[in-house]
Amino acid sequence: MAIPATSLLLIAVATIISTTPYLVQSSTDNNRVFSPCTDTTVQRSDGFTFGIAFTSRTSFFFNGNTSVQLSPCDRRLSLSSNGAQLSVFRPKVDEISLLTVNSSSFQPDSVGGYMVAFAGRKYAARSLPAFVANSTYIVTSFTLVMEFQKGRLQNLYWKRDGCASCSGKSNFVCLNNQDCAIRTNSCKYRGGTVDCSIGIQLAFSGTDKHATVFNSWYEVKNLRQYSLFGLYKNLKDSLTSQYNSFF
Repeated sequence: MAIPATSLLLIAVATIISTTPYLVQSSTDNNRVFSPCTDTTVQRSDGFTFGIAFTSRTSFFFNGNTSVQLSPCDRRLSLSSNGAQLSVFRPKVDEISLLTVNSSSFQPDSVGGYMVAFAGRKYAARSLPAFVANSTYIVTSFTLVMEFQKGRLQNLYWKRDGCASCSGKSNFVCLNNQDCAIRTNSCKYRGGTVDCSIGIQLAFSGTDKHATVFNSWYEVKNLRQYSLFGLYKNLKDSLTSQYNSFF
């Protein structure tokens, strides 16, 4: 893999039903693949391991050629030498999950400010690079959709809400008409008062290896952004305090 295990960040994974410990296999989990750089097929209720790499945007492209994006699992990217950081998650397939990266141990603007979600090797899938932070702004909430076909991951993509959820909120800025952001100097790690931990709402679409249709994305797309935060009663207050004004 292109990023060493020593680059792992602090992670919390929460689902609607319960809080799931990092990389712990449940009794209904029949997927024995735990590396984000190994191919697998899954069914509903399996765990599925994937990664999110954080670095500069150009680092995700081969030799700086922005028409050739490689998976972070591809050693030709040499992400570790660029100071890239890695988060690994194992959500439950077809459950809506909230993934978090704790800002007390990580400052995304310090490593390049972009992220790519990825999984697989021969059948590598990766999202487009998504802007997270620079010295001026940070985006702290995202929606990621995993698209499967017969249980094999085909695509990962970020869904934007067009800033509808932060319209009229004085502490937020709309970037490029697609992302709600706050000023980086408002973050606690920069001396401000806001917990800038990154939250990623995850959902699934497509079918599992038994052709069972995934439903979680159809549920999420009818909800406004951030509406699920009120359901995560077991998450510590610092992860939700910045969104209290939304519900």
